[in-house]
Amino acid sequence: MKTWFITGASRGFGRIWAEAALTRGDRVATTARDHRALQDLTEAYGDRVLPLTLDVTDRSAVFDAVSRAAETFGQLDVVVNNAGYGLFGMVEEATEEQARAQLETNFFGALWVTQAALPVLRAQGSGHILQVSSIGGIGAFPTLGLYNASKWALEGLSEALSAELAPLGPKVTIVEPGPFGTDWSGDSAVHTEPIGAYEPVRQARRAGAAARTPDDPALTAGVILQLVDSEEPPLRLFLGPYPYLLAETLYRNRLATWNDWRWLAEQAAPGQEGDPA
Repeated sequence: MKTWFITGASRGFGRIWAEAALTRGDRVATTARDHRALQDLTEAYGDRVLPLTLDVTDRSAVFDAVSRAAETFGQLDVVVNNAGYGLFGMVEEATEEQARAQLETNFFGALWVTQAALPVLRAQGSGHILQVSSIGGIGAFPTLGLYNASKWALEGLSEALSAELAPLGPKVTIVEPGPFGTDWSGDSAVHTEPIGAYEPVRQARRAGAAARTPDDPALTAGVILQLVDSEEPPLRLFLGPYPYLLAETLYRNRLATWNDWRWLAEQAAPGQEGDPA
């Protein structure tokens, strides 16, 4: 039996993974902005569910929620930072409030949960933190600049964290889903006020998204259970086949650009002046 702490468990990946864990007999502390959205889990699984009302942008409340989960269940084995949403719009269009809110939830919320859980995990000498990122955490796309920024920040934080925890026992995995049929681009999404000059870019982005059929998020449940049961889990794990195609193109292009401009980059070294060509 494992004990989980999952943020954003009212719907999407958080709900699916909570149900998968509970179905096999695990215990789950589930969080949502309104714990009433978790009532059906409590009714179905009884005291193996700890429903908690939580806004992950409230650092003090996060620490209280994690502490309550650890005290109730006696341990924490899997911590899932799933709470987040998409801010859709061009970089120029984002207001200060929208930009800060995106980072507060997607990045700082995950940071607060991670900081709150680490003393428990270090004391145990074990545990597994799942940071839910995205293919938008390895590549950036028009209309998603602020969302990309939040996930790139999470990826950098998590990679450093994994190295810091290496001698202490707890593990970190950055989960990078491809396009799935969750509520990410639905009711939970926020949209900027459009600037007309960007309409061709917006239309092209919509057309590209419409050409892809999102995968069924329920298919990820078994994958996540296998992941958390692994003795040596990976630092990064894609969900679905689509990210592989994207990643191969992204990194091939990045390497090509770095190599094409190496002649200029190396002029920043001592004794290297002028164009060697």
